[in-house]
Amino acid sequence: MNKNIEIYDTTLRDGTQAENFNLSLEDKIRIALKLDELGLDYIEGGWPGSNPKDQQFFSEIKNYRFSNSRIAAFGSTHMARNKAEDDPNLKALVASGAPAVTIFGKSWDIHVRDALRISLERNLEIIEDSLKYLKPRVECLFYDAEHFFDGFKADRDYAVTTLKKARDAGAECLILCDTNGGTMPTEIVEIIKQVQRELGQDARLGIHCHNDSEMAVANSVLAVTAGVSQVQGTMNGFGERCGNANLCSIIPALVLKMGFECRAGKNLKKLTSTARYVYEIANLAPNKYQPYVGASAFAHKGGIHVSAVQRNPETYEHIRPELVGNVQRILVSDLAGKSNILAKARQFGLDLDSNDPLVMEIVSRLKELEAQGFQFEGAEASFELLMRRASGTQRRYFELLGFRVFDQKMKEDEPPQAEATVMVRVGGRIEHTAAVGNGPVNALDNAIRKALETFYPQLRDMSLVDYKVRVLPETPGTGAKVRVLIESKDEKDKWGTVGVSHDIIEASWQALVDGICYKLLKSEGKSQE
Repeated sequence: MNKNIEIYDTTLRDGTQAENFNLSLEDKIRIALKLDELGLDYIEGGWPGSNPKDQQFFSEIKNYRFSNSRIAAFGSTHMARNKAEDDPNLKALVASGAPAVTIFGKSWDIHVRDALRISLERNLEIIEDSLKYLKPRVECLFYDAEHFFDGFKADRDYAVTTLKKARDAGAECLILCDTNGGTMPTEIVEIIKQVQRELGQDARLGIHCHNDSEMAVANSVLAVTAGVSQVQGTMNGFGERCGNANLCSIIPALVLKMGFECRAGKNLKKLTSTARYVYEIANLAPNKYQPYVGASAFAHKGGIHVSAVQRNPETYEHIRPELVGNVQRILVSDLAGKSNILAKARQFGLDLDSNDPLVMEIVSRLKELEAQGFQFEGAEASFELLMRRASGTQRRYFELLGFRVFDQKMKEDEPPQAEATVMVRVGGRIEHTAAVGNGPVNALDNAIRKALETFYPQLRDMSLVDYKVRVLPETPGTGAKVRVLIESKDEKDKWGTVGVSHDIIEASWQALVDGICYKLLKSEGKSQE
């Protein structure tokens, strides 16, 4: 069995077919360069015959040097009414100048008859002619057998014949595609073995799976054990419908658990940062529950779990998070015990002993606050401030003397106007300011910053990233408590803070103030995050 596996990324083409996943030309170039750093073997840049943006990508990408990856262009076999040499799609593939070209053809007889509306024989001619045309004109040539597994189950002989035509016409690797994502892992292995018997063990095979049955990763890794040498997929599993096979799970599974080798396996510590970079460029919130690279992948909440992983991480971690560039996180909640608090204290640089009465005081205070509706799992900055206040190590940066918020609507067809005034005392000096904003919370945020930036200019590079309000179920209706979660950032970090009150403005104030205090704490160099 070949232990060296090629990783073929199609995030920039197949991935962009996902709902709400959109990339500009500049975005695609930035992601391609990042994927090269990770060490992926092939990066599919797009379909140059389908749209101008992909044509521009292949033109622009020639200006960049790649250390590990080869750029691939994607397209289809020629149209039935054309000759291969006259087909615009094939010409665009050659004109792209991409070092690798992948074309797909039909393997399933139902697609040949109903989608293309041609004879089975004509489809075989199209596959052969397309690949023969491309072979002398490109450096590296792959063939995607679209819907192969469904086609094999419908008409085994015909599906295999399409592969033979592609191989004989010059395809260097035959990629078997589970395009509808409905094939089960046991079927994948058995069908691949049958294909190998038909084509011979020297035939190079690849796998391209979709995730409609939640089997794309399993099907991909099992295909490798069955003998395929190329795995196609996308970062974070982006793709049409339910997505493609997730390379962020496939690569570490192959390398760390199954003993296979690939170029990206040497750079696994970059996996988490690369995965999150793709989310960031696409302007999407990362999936915190994603295996290997998610923020919760190595997060521990229950006190018994925390106590165990502090002694030996293997008790509740299937790999060390550092291997994939992730980190272990200890969460705090009403399930927390002394182990959680001590672990967080070490993270924050606080010297607490397990026998210190302060530890149980913090545990008690934490459970009391969570009973009131506070939640610190997404607001660790607020929890660090709570611990520092309890230990007497937290400086008081300012004192609130009062605030007032006005929100008035003057005309039916115009938005309300919000204004806030704030009075604070800083070092014996009273500052009284006012500001307007897009809504009362934004006005309040602007006013408090205006009051404090004279004393703390470092607040100028801090901004609010996200603002969430949740109505707590304790009291129904408009008199219910609300929990406000705010995410803030500066040039280096992001942090979350929380506030709870029957008054949404008061809850927002609590979270805003914690965000500011945490920024000032960071600026003093006391935070360990």
